Amino acid sequence: MTLAAGTELATAANEHLANISNTLIYSAMAVYTLAFFAYIAEWLFGSRSKVARTAAALTTTGKSKGAPAVTVQTAGGTAVLERPKVVVRSSAGSRDVPDGPGAHGGDEQGDLYGRIAISLTVLAFLVHLVGVIARAASVQRAPWGNMYEFNITFSTVAVGVYLTLLALKKNVRWLGLFLVTTVLLDLGIAVTVLYTASDQLVPALHSYWLYIHVSTAILCGAVFYVGAAGTLLYLFKDSYETKLENGGTPGRFATSFLERLPASSSLDKFAYRLNAAVFPLWTFTIIAGAIWAESAWGRYWGWDPKETWAFITWVAYACYLHARATAGWKGRKAAYLALIAFGCWLFNYYGVNIFVSGKHSYAGV
Repeated sequence: MTLAAGTELATAANEHLANISNTLIYSAMAVYTLAFFAYIAEWLFGSRSKVARTAAALTTTGKSKGAPAVTVQTAGGTAVLERPKVVVRSSAGSRDVPDGPGAHGGDEQGDLYGRIAISLTVLAFLVHLVGVIARAASVQRAPWGNMYEFNITFSTVAVGVYLTLLALKKNVRWLGLFLVTTVLLDLGIAVTVLYTASDQLVPALHSYWLYIHVSTAILCGAVFYVGAAGTLLYLFKDSYETKLENGGTPGRFATSFLERLPASSSLDKFAYRLNAAVFPLWTFTIIAGAIWAESAWGRYWGWDPKETWAFITWVAYACYLHARATAGWKGRKAAYLALIAFGCWLFNYYGVNIFVSGKHSYAGV
């Protein structure tokens, strides 16, 4: 066999693997769509349940108000019973609010659809992962050379973080609908706007630091995303609890949806712990990028747009973590900082790659 014939065979094999990867990504999107509808069914069936646990706890366990008694009809009269104390998860000085029952709202059918949704999410994740691996095989390198490859890998890792939390018995099933929705949007953008045919890396990316720097950046982004989702839901749940505490009456939809989520204090802790846990890894990501830059371009730091926004993101998350330790900035103020920090990460992810030119312009679009 001649060298030219061998090259042609290798090229044809790589193209075949690229086509397999594309097919698997579309298949994963189809399964994610089924999971999306299953999550919708879980929330819909859960809305039938008249639990209202959060509302009841808020209106009866405020520290400035005595818990009202419960009047029960009995034969020949009435009996007055004291309302039982609610077991809470909140920290000292916060509202005594129990976590909601979850998206299924205590409804058996809702719970069944929720478990089906999780099974479909696992299946979609596996198909998605094999699609990413096939893309890597088609180019014989890590699949992070352009934004299309980064997108399909990032969404895989985000789902992997969610499933890992579930496997660790964490109360995060309420996140499934929001996660699958954004993953579908991310993959939709990837296959329509960001798609780039398989190709080799530019010379600057030929380094083992690609595996170290980019893989940690992807993992950090996935965890930051899950933390941002928790922070956003915390803000909605906190407003809901505050309105109830002040004697207000939230809308029917807000009540049905928000009463099933964990308490605002639980959501706040969940987001904080994720962001705090991954922040050191983000610090390492920036340091690893600087070392790689010295190897590729002869300088550790050059204020390239990608480098600058990575540092801005680091500062924003550092401010958030500091605010959490400052009494006057806990709660909603710190949550706003967390969302600003994630917004910086998103701009660094999309905005810098697409709209700003620099040494990191590998978007491929």
